Amino acid sequence: MENMMEFLQTRRTYRRFEQRAVEPAIAQEILEAARIASCGANRQTLKYVLVQSPEMVEKMQPLVHWAAFLPPEQGTPAPNERPVMFIAVCQDERMPGVNDTDAGLALGSMTAAAWAHGVGSCIMGAIDRPAICSLLGIGEGLRLHSVVAFGYPTHTSRVVEMKDGSVKYYLDEDRNYCVPKRPMEEILLKTV
Repeated sequence: MENMMEFLQTRRTYRRFEQRAVEPAIAQEILEAARIASCGANRQTLKYVLVQSPEMVEKMQPLVHWAAFLPPEQGTPAPNERPVMFIAVCQDERMPGVNDTDAGLALGSMTAAAWAHGVGSCIMGAIDRPAICSLLGIGEGLRLHSVVAFGYPTHTSRVVEMKDGSVKYYLDEDRNYCVPKRPMEEILLKTV
């Protein structure tokens, strides 16, 4: 197993992808990682829709919005860079104990399982929920929490030191993503 911190440093958000399908076994492993993720009181209130057919993936593209900190020409993938798979994450509000913490744990597990196979991801909350629910047939009692885009990345994404107090990510001269993070001394309140 490679170094865990190195794995976490490189398991970033990716927004440009090769146009080759994610293998079905990897897609199933990503869903399995979500299924077995920790959750409050083991309630398991999340449901998923796997979108992998080229026709449905194409219909999803205009319903998701990319890279809020970048101009669209920089942050939105071109047609030959788009994700090749999506997973819609739904909260089953008919079940007790629905919460965003469980969704976050499942999202982290899914994206880590994907990255273990070199599959990059982008968790998206800026989405057209009514249109996606209609397209995917997400019915009554299910709330669309987020959508995750997947594919084999064509760029790198790396953590960089924060400059001038800005958390805005940016592209370097090679169109790779630079993601500023606050320094440890700013986030650690105290050690007791």
